[in-house]
Amino acid sequence: MIYIYRFLINIIIILSPLIILIRLLKKKEDIKRFKEKFSFFSKKRGRGKLIWFHTASVGELLSIVSLIKKMEKNKKISQILVTTTTLTSSKLFNKFKFKKAIHQFFPIDNNSLTKKFLDYWSPNLAIFIESEIWPNMIKNLEKKSIKKILLNARISKKSYNRWKLLGSFSEDLFKSFDLTLPQNTESKVYLNKLNVKKIKFLGNLKFAQNDFFYNKPNYKFKKFIKTKKLWCGLSTHPGEETICGSVQVQLLKKFKNLVLIIIPRHVERVKNLSKELSQYNLKQHIHSDNRSIHKDTKIYIVDTYGETNSFLDMCKTVFMGKSLTTDGGQNPLEAARDNCSILHGPNVSNFLEIYKFLNKEKISYKIYNQKQLYKKLEILLANKNRNSRIKNRINKIGNDILTKNFKVIESLI
Repeated sequence: MIYIYRFLINIIIILSPLIILIRLLKKKEDIKRFKEKFSFFSKKRGRGKLIWFHTASVGELLSIVSLIKKMEKNKKISQILVTTTTLTSSKLFNKFKFKKAIHQFFPIDNNSLTKKFLDYWSPNLAIFIESEIWPNMIKNLEKKSIKKILLNARISKKSYNRWKLLGSFSEDLFKSFDLTLPQNTESKVYLNKLNVKKIKFLGNLKFAQNDFFYNKPNYKFKKFIKTKKLWCGLSTHPGEETICGSVQVQLLKKFKNLVLIIIPRHVERVKNLSKELSQYNLKQHIHSDNRSIHKDTKIYIVDTYGETNSFLDMCKTVFMGKSLTTDGGQNPLEAARDNCSILHGPNVSNFLEIYKFLNKEKISYKIYNQKQLYKKLEILLANKNRNSRIKNRINKIGNDILTKNFKVIESLI
């Protein structure tokens, strides 16, 4: 099976110049740094122990920031390497101003490129986040006897069924990890079914994801919202913005001064989603636009990263995206920490236990369609009461999970 996989990866390598060119034109690659994906490095490996974290993108990166900051205080560790695969995550990484951590793009999982990567960086410990399992990299780490952890591991029924189809190939990959730390009980069950032996369930690191950024809203926005009522479509995906737009039209019949704030998961979609929302004939404003905000603005679209908290601080009713038109869900804990009432669709398979916790606390509410979204928003927007206890509870849970994970990882350094 590994030889078939390597053959397919080699085909991707042959096509990679064209793929990279297309991605550059779409502004999905860094023109100066895309070479890192071919194991041409832009940073130097320091002396001493190096711990390597690999995450896919923004969500996974945010879940380990607190852990990285804690590990930077460990005198045994000289350098921390963080690799990701997306341009947005690399831009976000730079905002944290880490002391020991540096960023590189993860190489294409070709046998030669992964060998070159490991020869150069020579990590003392490799930590893969959630479901980032790359066969060539894993096999080459094993050959070099480098310890491996699968941290905050996530495996759903759907992904388990896919892995199961690969038989012993998948079992060998999972077994090669020195330690696997699942993020929920569902993942633990499926990892056991894959005969993974070294499993410890310590909780979901997303609970330890603190409010890293807080940008005070600019003066013109604060002035604009003085007489407004707000609700937010957060981390929305295609199709969900138009649902929010349609609901906004209905809600305006009752709440004349209501403004919908849309914070899409991928800000590069702002131009297209703005066009889609124009069908409702509601005045729009794009956050990065320097012009003054028109008093009749009914839809405010955020096209920047790292400012979510400042909007959630003012907007206490939130619809969480990737839950109605697509599956998986997005992490609702940031909104919960800001004492927001959260609405979400039924498709939240990646955050089932978190939503179960928030539903029990009456912080979040499940809706199944546009009609139910409208009805629940109508009730919540008329209610000024908020649960202010939840932030402290989440932080306490998060700190406990962070400490447990840190101690276990530290024992392998």
